[in-house]
Amino acid sequence: MPDRALPDRPMPPALRFMLAARRSELEGLRGLADTCELVTLISRLVHALQRERGYTNLYLGSQVETHRRQLDLHTEQAKALEHDVLQRLQAVDLNAASAADRARLFNRVAYVLHGFDELPGLRRRIRERLLAPSVATAALTRLIGGLMAVVFEAADTAIDPDITRVLVALFNFMQGKELAGQERATGVAGFSAGFFDASVQERILHLTQSQERCFQTFSEFADPLAGQRWAELQRSELTTQLLRLREVGMRTSAQHPVDPGLSQLWFELHSQRIDQMHEVEKQLAEQLLASCQSSIKLANADLDNHRVLLQRLASLETMGCGDARLFSVHASDLDSPAPDGHGPQMGRSLLDLLQAQTHRLQDANLQLDEARQALNERKLVERAKQLLMNEYALSESEAYTRLRQSAMSRGLRMVDMAQNVLAVAGKG
Repeated sequence: MPDRALPDRPMPPALRFMLAARRSELEGLRGLADTCELVTLISRLVHALQRERGYTNLYLGSQVETHRRQLDLHTEQAKALEHDVLQRLQAVDLNAASAADRARLFNRVAYVLHGFDELPGLRRRIRERLLAPSVATAALTRLIGGLMAVVFEAADTAIDPDITRVLVALFNFMQGKELAGQERATGVAGFSAGFFDASVQERILHLTQSQERCFQTFSEFADPLAGQRWAELQRSELTTQLLRLREVGMRTSAQHPVDPGLSQLWFELHSQRIDQMHEVEKQLAEQLLASCQSSIKLANADLDNHRVLLQRLASLETMGCGDARLFSVHASDLDSPAPDGHGPQMGRSLLDLLQAQTHRLQDANLQLDEARQALNERKLVERAKQLLMNEYALSESEAYTRLRQSAMSRGLRMVDMAQNVLAVAGKG
């Protein structure tokens, strides 16, 4: 609907740009809502792929036929969700104006689509037992990592502070859950062998520490209800049993092995916990969609208020009303601009509204900066970790341990240590 003051009166330039700003925000929110719907589908697909990866590990590590049937079941569930994600991606308007600033997001999506193309061949080789468990697990982990990167980029490009906070909470929770899935696979391999060797122990330690970091960030940004559900799961008997079993595994050695049958118990406890974590994940996804719809509704109402106020003030000026009371703006209207350029009262009204809109945008930017700080810190840690891996031929867990120990010995936060590492290398 075109914006206009009156048929015989052109809209003041200042007001045209103010309304254009609001329309731009609304368009961005609609694009963000589409992205958030994609994120919710991705969270479901990631959970299905995590299940498939877990049963792939069991299937390749044993000759139990029931594992094959369970694996086929989880594969079919994952395929159905892959179809849903693909349909959502095909509906994305790549030429829309709101797509112009999402280059990194689209690049991540392209990587995921390439991974989808390779899935049928990977699944066939798994059924034929042509792959070692570690190789198959690594391949599925790469695809899950690509999907997680899409969620990260969605959070990093979000324009609404409330939605960004939910995205940051969701991403960190999903990442923590993914690390729990990797711990499940690592522990299965260790218990199946009868003991945790040094590499398995190091990997378990790295994964547990990384989970703590993710869940701490989640707790900072999650709403109270999601935080409460997570706290209840942490205090549950299931988590207690899993922690005890982890301690048993960490105390094993070639000289003090345990029954390899514990691998099944380890897998089942982890799977139950991951399923319960998915309930928290679904709650966050529902909150995300609700936040998107709420923000769009408010933006639409605000834009309508702008137009109504424009018509009211322009009509009053045309009638020659000079009473300041007729031009007064209620506090609830201060977030809506009005016309300008034809009289002192109208000019003051527009100035007040312009200042209100400017303050609102400044506040939103401050909240966005706060929410994105967690994402920026993660980027720094990941970059520093990658640099150490390349420079010293370290594994991911070794690089993380070195970074963490250096930070502790200097009394620094991990992100500050990461920044120091990048600065010394000339990459800060």
